[in-house]
Amino acid sequence: MATSTSRSGARKPANTRRTPAASRNSANASTTTSTQPKTAVQQVQDIAERAVLVPVGASLLARDNLVSTVRGLATKYSTRAGLERELRRYERRGATARNRLERQVRRTRTRVERQLRHRRNRVERTVKQNRRTFERQVRSVRRDLEKQSELVSTRIDRLVANAQDLLASDS
Repeated sequence: MATSTSRSGARKPANTRRTPAASRNSANASTTTSTQPKTAVQQVQDIAERAVLVPVGASLLARDNLVSTVRGLATKYSTRAGLERELRRYERRGATARNRLERQVRRTRTRVERQLRHRRNRVERTVKQNRRTFERQVRSVRRDLEKQSELVSTRIDRLVANAQDLLASDS
């Protein structure tokens, strides 16, 4: 669409030099040059051309990718040795993944068992400690009750003795 004007075979003389004015003009020319077409017709032509070229280019790229994939598969699996080599490769990869998973499961199981043991030991320790504390408090309360019951029985005995003495002295 765009035309280029080049002089075929024509050469510039080697001794030409640019003047400051010419270099300023060329600098201005390069800054004002744009990739946008100047007329509406050229703009419509460019849009129509892009609308056609984009899907064509995309389909050619997809075709190239498909062809290279099919060629790659054909070279890998075209012979029995190639097929067996690829199958061994897949088997090794599967075995590696299985081993990695088994190691991960073992590590996880060990970690969970360790945490469970730790928690169980802590609970057992706390229960034992609480039981000892409770039994100590029960013994202490029992001793206090025994002392108080002895005091009460002693007081009752004294009161009974005093009452009997008073009754005996009255009679």
